[in-house]
Amino acid sequence: MTTATQDTITDAQHERARHELDRIDAIFAQRVVGQEALRTALVSALLCGGHILIESVPGLAKTTAAQTLAAAVSGSFHRIQCTPDLMPNDIVGTQIFNYGTGTFTTQLGPVHANVVLLDEINRSSAKTQSAMLEAMQERQTTIGGTVYPLPSPFMVLATQNPIEEEGTYVLPEAQMDRFLIKEVVGYPTPEQEIEILGRIQSGRQTAPITGTPVSLDEVAALQRLVDTVYVSEPIKRYVVDLIATTRLSGPQPVAGLGQHIRVGASPRGSIALMRVAQARALQDGRGYVTPDDVKDCRYAVLRHRIVRTFDALAQNISTESLVDAVFAAVPTP
Repeated sequence: MTTATQDTITDAQHERARHELDRIDAIFAQRVVGQEALRTALVSALLCGGHILIESVPGLAKTTAAQTLAAAVSGSFHRIQCTPDLMPNDIVGTQIFNYGTGTFTTQLGPVHANVVLLDEINRSSAKTQSAMLEAMQERQTTIGGTVYPLPSPFMVLATQNPIEEEGTYVLPEAQMDRFLIKEVVGYPTPEQEIEILGRIQSGRQTAPITGTPVSLDEVAALQRLVDTVYVSEPIKRYVVDLIATTRLSGPQPVAGLGQHIRVGASPRGSIALMRVAQARALQDGRGYVTPDDVKDCRYAVLRHRIVRTFDALAQNISTESLVDAVFAAVPTP
């Protein structure tokens, strides 16, 4: 396996980025026990300026993680609890008529924050989901014909509960593709759960957060630094070949894969795979992407971009196993 040797980030930039990322990690660890994969996914999405979809059963610190991330970057935080009767104006904002002055005033909705937690997105109607996803894509809202830009950085953490179907609306694949990452959160280990109980009993879990948070300007600088992480031509070809293989047209097609994949990843998947790999490289203290960076983020980037066939669903073949088959078929540069 070969790796790129070109490093476009200076030692001073490496040191400053490492210091800022360590500060985020230290604050995150004060509120969330374990969940290293979730922390890495959240920071990666933040560095890429993307959004993240989190799937888990209730009670696994999703809200706590979102609040802590906002606190770690000195950002504003709003939580939106999705319900079937939630309307787009409840999220975006609305105009209110003042009878005293005879004029309208604009009331911005909770989407106008640096970190927005969209809790149980699959409980909101398709119309409301579309309004939120439009804000995610355009980074602005339109109220009464006036455009209101969203704050920068802007990041949405949407959650969905996989065990309940009553009163839910399935998030279409085309809308799921708008999320840079989909992370599946599992239960903590027994040791981690004991640590959680200890923190609750001692009051540490609700104690004020210590440490210096990263400023929004520093977050913007980190995002610009991700853009400079070097991606060699062989790595770009590797990413394209992987995505093409999910579409059953790669350099080495996988036998029988067409029976399990109905729709593969789009070019947005190629972009996401490269961008998240760049963020992973920066978090590891490197200014260049390696094949391992691409492999490490394969599930988070591709699990919601591959549509399985009915046969795959009937046989309970996981998307992750299909992703593994794709990566096994494409030669590593």
